[in-house]
Amino acid sequence: MRPQVLAHRGASHDHAEHTLGAYLVALEEGADGLECDVRLTADGHLVCVHDRNTKRTTGYGGVVSTMDLAKLSELDFASWKHPWAELDDERPDLDPERDRVLTLRRLLEVVAAQDRRVEIAIETKHPTRYGGLVERKVVELLGEFGWTGADSPARVMSFSYTAIQRIERLAPELPVVQLIERSAMWPMLRRVVRGRWILGPGVELLREHPRLARRLAEGRHDLHVWTVNTAEDLQLCLDLGVKAVISDRPAYLRGLVDALPDDGIDRPEAG
Repeated sequence: MRPQVLAHRGASHDHAEHTLGAYLVALEEGADGLECDVRLTADGHLVCVHDRNTKRTTGYGGVVSTMDLAKLSELDFASWKHPWAELDDERPDLDPERDRVLTLRRLLEVVAAQDRRVEIAIETKHPTRYGGLVERKVVELLGEFGWTGADSPARVMSFSYTAIQRIERLAPELPVVQLIERSAMWPMLRRVVRGRWILGPGVELLREHPRLARRLAEGRHDLHVWTVNTAEDLQLCLDLGVKAVISDRPAYLRGLVDALPDDGIDRPEAG
């Protein structure tokens, strides 16, 4: 079975992560789904921002949880990706919608408006000063779209198993993904991971710990792997029967997956 290809923070290899522009490109490139990180602003809005601090992606050193949406909306979240672009006289002006802070609500509206099924993987970031309020806000927002059931195009992910347990209490049927970054996490996690949970190991973990990779693949949980950007890493995922890959390069991975025969045996060519 061919794995789904999800765009990691949008088409983030070539475009500024978590901007609407990056996600629209990913959709144009045929991504099966989108991946985003969410944080809660001081005035209660869920925004798609990875880092606790906005310095890396805006040049302004503010903490997301202490800023309101209006302040975040003043910041340029796109220019850092191409720092020399300002020297280009033909560079278009910043687009106030495509290049500024993106709310989760707006991203869900984009997903809902597609003429095909597009999935969305939402990662809640922890630790955070707001604790479980983040998960509650996510579930409430998904509920407005009717996306809290087993057939939801959305799934919620976290490295925090406590966060995943919160989601399960709030929306028992909503798909959830327990992310795994280090092999040392698994002995503890395997005691608390429930049968229906999806596992989300990083591809580096799978490469560096082949015995654990095989153990995870042979278990009862589906695997969704991040961040898969090369043909070699895709082949590893294919060998392990991974159901979804999350990539900074959705167009490239989409091309590799589409070129696979129906049985998925042939190896994708490196590029």
